[in-house]
Amino acid sequence: MIHLVWPWLILVLPLPWLIRWLLPPLLPAEQAAMKVPFLEDFADGGTRAVSRPRQWPLRLAALAWLLLVAAGMRPQWLGEPIEQTVSGRDLMLAIDLSGSMEEQDFVINKQQVDRLTAAKWVAGDFIERRVGDRMGLILFGTQAYLQTPLTFDRKTVKTLLQESFINMAGENTAIGDAIGLAIKRLKNQPANSRVLILMTDGANTAGEVSPLKAAELAAEHHLKIYTIGIGADEMIVRSLFGARKVNPSRDLDEKTLLDIAQKTGGRYFRARNTRELDNIYLLLDQLEPINKDSQFFRPRRELFYWPLGLALALAGAIGLSRLRES
Repeated sequence: MIHLVWPWLILVLPLPWLIRWLLPPLLPAEQAAMKVPFLEDFADGGTRAVSRPRQWPLRLAALAWLLLVAAGMRPQWLGEPIEQTVSGRDLMLAIDLSGSMEEQDFVINKQQVDRLTAAKWVAGDFIERRVGDRMGLILFGTQAYLQTPLTFDRKTVKTLLQESFINMAGENTAIGDAIGLAIKRLKNQPANSRVLILMTDGANTAGEVSPLKAAELAAEHHLKIYTIGIGADEMIVRSLFGARKVNPSRDLDEKTLLDIAQKTGGRYFRARNTRELDNIYLLLDQLEPINKDSQFFRPRRELFYWPLGLALALAGAIGLSRLRES
């Protein structure tokens, strides 16, 4: 169907006729007449010389004005309603990019990979599944950065996550600053929709705000935090002196991550391998289900350029006729 954005502009339609009726003619007939004392000598010739003015330029001008008014009302073609699912949830991901994330204690497709690669692999699928959520991305190391503000464009969030790299934000770990940045970005959103998923493999070693203080502020702003501790419990290291077992996650501060989750009404998860990490994100889908609130929108296609183009063509035709007459 055709929809007019500014239908009230039809009120200007009689404007040219009002102007012609209200304003005096530019050159009155009395001043324009030529006085000839021997008018009788030109009686016959004058009668033959006078011709009626052509009416088609005036009609074209009137039609051009009608088309201009029609274009000004901005006609649009409205398509059929399309359903969109919107959850109303604002979900922020905070991913650790500190130097320890380069530890290669995860396996993807039988290939040893570092922790950040495993996080990208699993979190990317999680982002794609969150249809209807507004998502944002925080990357933190020595400092915390907002990489993507809240948006429905999940493809952009996933792309910017995939483009991140270790030490991009510094070698240390500022967990408290990452939480503080999430609070700043989510505090003005509806209280029952604020969720932060924070993933790290270490302890807080940088930043201006302690993680527990930041968690208290998050609880005051009704921000629910799910924390994920990433990294294997043991791995085999081979050297010239033989093979030995080491704990690559010895620096992981599980107690602080657990306290953060408890203070904010969230949960703490431990991901020792890719399978556990994937299961955590599947569980998060259950803990924070996607609502099926439906909204409808109708695609719009602008039509104003058709009457506008015709009006300009008519104006050009009138202008050419005037040039030929002159």
